[in-house]
Amino acid sequence: MPTSRRTLLKTSAAAAAAFTFDWTRAQAQAETVRIGLIYDLTGPFAAGGSVASSIGAQIAIDLVNEKGGIGGKYKVAPIAADSQSKPDVAINEANRLIDQEKIDIINGVYASSHAVPLAAKVEQQKKILWITTAVSTAVFKDKNLQYVFRAQIHSDQYGQAFASFIAEHAKAKLGMEPKDVKVALIHEDGPYGVGVAAADEAYAKEAGLQVVLKEGYSASAPDLSVLVTKIKRARADVISHAGYNPDITLFLRQARENGLRFKMLFGAGAGYSQLDKLRATFGADIDNFCNIDPVPAQLLDPAKLAPGIGDLTKIMVARYKEKTSATDVPPHCSMGFNQTWVLLNNVLPVAKEKYGGFDPEAIRKAALDVDIPVGGTIQGYGVKFYRPGTPLSGQNERSTPVVMQNAGEHISVVWPTSIRTQDPVFPLPKSSVYSA
Repeated sequence: MPTSRRTLLKTSAAAAAAFTFDWTRAQAQAETVRIGLIYDLTGPFAAGGSVASSIGAQIAIDLVNEKGGIGGKYKVAPIAADSQSKPDVAINEANRLIDQEKIDIINGVYASSHAVPLAAKVEQQKKILWITTAVSTAVFKDKNLQYVFRAQIHSDQYGQAFASFIAEHAKAKLGMEPKDVKVALIHEDGPYGVGVAAADEAYAKEAGLQVVLKEGYSASAPDLSVLVTKIKRARADVISHAGYNPDITLFLRQARENGLRFKMLFGAGAGYSQLDKLRATFGADIDNFCNIDPVPAQLLDPAKLAPGIGDLTKIMVARYKEKTSATDVPPHCSMGFNQTWVLLNNVLPVAKEKYGGFDPEAIRKAALDVDIPVGGTIQGYGVKFYRPGTPLSGQNERSTPVVMQNAGEHISVVWPTSIRTQDPVFPLPKSSVYSA
């Protein structure tokens, strides 16, 4: 039977409509930048700062999308993945994002034990891994990574801050020469803890401090009383502790039960930056402990930062409190927000406009163009990545931590001295249950 002209017209119109729909959908997809977000949303790392980092990252994405997207044109579509505080799950989720979701950019990673294998995996695939939170220097050291970037600080800097603070204040605050100060270095035995402790040891010895104990343990250890006994026998004046949330809680509880006394305890971020959770468990016991980490943005003086940065921080803080009902905004929120903000505002627009797209090669080139001066981010530091062929290729060379102190119900910056908001309380006051 011959096809009528009317049927032909209907068929052609239907085909044209289908083509138009497919083309429109393709255009919409082409103008959306899909980014994988890998964080520990469950498991022990979730409460240690990973969830706070993920919320910070999402706030940055929301703000960019509200202004029309990247460069005002390209909306960001986040694809969330829960690494469940397990390295093997993190690897599997990265594989899923790359192979099934066809993601070119992965943002996040809280734990260094995940970051080390993930960096190798994503580098091999020539995709972009944009690390917001994990700090281990081993992620980058002598790896010559090309597609992995981290604006966050690295673990060697914890050791620099720890030793510098003690050397600077030993005589005036403790009445001791640095060479007479005995330090104990304790740490979980993953890449994060090992990296921090190695840096602590190297810089402590360089500053002339006495390292009387260096001891690692499993973050899932059910008992740390033997470690407490070793610190007591070593008669340490100062303790540096790199740990997560459950092991810190266990250590502090058993330290009190066994009568451990010291002049100061320094945390190294992670669980020590979750001040609201520690305070809920220990109350005033943790007052005046020090913590080394990138600064929570709200503690900085906006007048010392680039124009508009202070206002951006206020928005981040307000949204975090709205989402969580928290009273404290931990450093991890600033980490997740800050690194994601740099990616969305300083890298991806350049990748598109200068290098022609959002593919990994364009993003890699754009990242190497980033040159943010000190004071140009909400955490105060600048951003410029070490070049390929250098020992820390892909790491931010302008990142800096601070020493903070738990001053009752708030946090103060006590080092570097040039930006401190309070003179440090050092040693612990006699009222402290841990005071020597």
